[in-house]
Amino acid sequence: MSDRRVGAVNAPQVGGTPWSSRDYTAMGLPASFDLPVGGHLDALADLAAGAAYLEWRRYQHAAALHTELVVPEEDRDERAVDAFAQCAARLATTLSVSQYVAERLLDDAVALRDRLPRVAECLRDGVVSANFIRTVVSRTELIHGRSYQGLVDADIAAALRKPGTWSAARVRDLCDQMVYRRDPDAVRERRDDALKGRCFFTEAGLDGMATVGATMSAEQAAIVARVVERLAAQVCRHDSRTKTARASDALFALVKHAPFGCDCARPECAFTVVDADEVAANAARIVIHVVTDTTTLAGPVPAAAAAAAKPAAQAQTRDGDTTATAADRVVASEEAAVDAAPVDVAPVEEVVVEETAAEPELVDGVGYIAGLGIVSGAHVRDLAADPATLIRPLGDGTDTPLPATQPADPYRPSAALNTYIRARDQYCTWPGCNKPARDGDLDHITEYDHRNPERGGQTSACGLGAKCRFHHLLKTFGDFVDDQYPDPDHPGRIIRTFTIPEGRTVLGPAHTGFDTHPGLDMIVFGDPPATGRSAPPEPE
Repeated sequence: MSDRRVGAVNAPQVGGTPWSSRDYTAMGLPASFDLPVGGHLDALADLAAGAAYLEWRRYQHAAALHTELVVPEEDRDERAVDAFAQCAARLATTLSVSQYVAERLLDDAVALRDRLPRVAECLRDGVVSANFIRTVVSRTELIHGRSYQGLVDADIAAALRKPGTWSAARVRDLCDQMVYRRDPDAVRERRDDALKGRCFFTEAGLDGMATVGATMSAEQAAIVARVVERLAAQVCRHDSRTKTARASDALFALVKHAPFGCDCARPECAFTVVDADEVAANAARIVIHVVTDTTTLAGPVPAAAAAAAKPAAQAQTRDGDTTATAADRVVASEEAAVDAAPVDVAPVEEVVVEETAAEPELVDGVGYIAGLGIVSGAHVRDLAADPATLIRPLGDGTDTPLPATQPADPYRPSAALNTYIRARDQYCTWPGCNKPARDGDLDHITEYDHRNPERGGQTSACGLGAKCRFHHLLKTFGDFVDDQYPDPDHPGRIIRTFTIPEGRTVLGPAHTGFDTHPGLDMIVFGDPPATGRSAPPEPE
């Protein structure tokens, strides 16, 4: 029998004093839950930062266990259950979690210690949520052991510390952007392997259900999703199914070439029977928007040349250069659009790192596929090389302002401004929202005055912002207020704020299309045309 000490049955197994018995005032926590709304929100924000700090400590302890138990054995451990597995087993047993969960905790802790120490400091300081750490770790696995991993760590940490808010999609895109631009050859090799490994699968589920899935290129997945969504939308408002259930039925109808219909059972319903093949044929031209820089289309450049070119690119920003590109791609009679943005491969802010962090030989740009996130420069060039691809500049490469509105209607943005704002915002600008800007609305930040347009609510780059339909309605019919105005420290860029009914103000997204494609801030638009009085249009 083991002589190791076993605690009393009712004693806390981990951590000594129960948290509920600790001095909450010493931790700066409110003495009561009887608080106004603002007090609860302040407490929740403080607790979020505290949770991030506690998570950092959790990773620190796990990494220390790894240092103590695994590192000394790594070079010579050939046991069936090696030191890493045994270390994770200690965690799993102590925390009552599975071996898989414990090993993932240990992996993340080691990654933060060895690969992402500056990101770990962001977690410690509460500038990034613990919810995003798994995303950062998983999206940076490609740089493990590379000479430039310190540069990527510094790039990501510097971006996370910028003022503003984050969402899961924006954190994912940030990490992909920083990784993809540093080692285009490694990214290309990994993408080739991923393409070779694409697959189709089925998996049995519970209650007579099953899962069908396939892996394919991002643009093909976007096209499939759009076709399914279009057929699933062919119902009236009385259909009883959820949106996802309708999409499942629509996919089967497309594969089976079977009719698809609304289930409302109303005799007057126009969608009782819908021909899935006809809908698919009529939806042949599907636009998939991809944004990239002109330099990305040209290919990777030497790292030294990219660094030397950066001051020139910034000078062009001040001079109002408007070079940008956009491409529309047709794939198997289904149109995919690649809207590309201006000229800069280097990130907006260069980060000084330790001398051991070596710059790779080549750096590359990236592309952004609406709704799917960042793709590598090589992927963008593959799309652009398709014979059916059309490449359109957003602007003419001069400092001539682009039109901001449609000629006959100052309320409606021009096609150029519409494309620009969706490329600039990437997602709904409401803090934490992941809805793509391409699928949302363009909202006048200040309400447009239809009778006297010159009084406010201008249709301009600074006057419009992308919002998903829910947040657009919330702003319009709730007591939430947003604002955006030019950034005095970065010409061409804007600052966003969102204020809840109780008066608490939160900054908008910290990472936008400006950071992915810095040349966007070179594009300028003319002032909206002066107009006389006009009757208000029908409600949107």
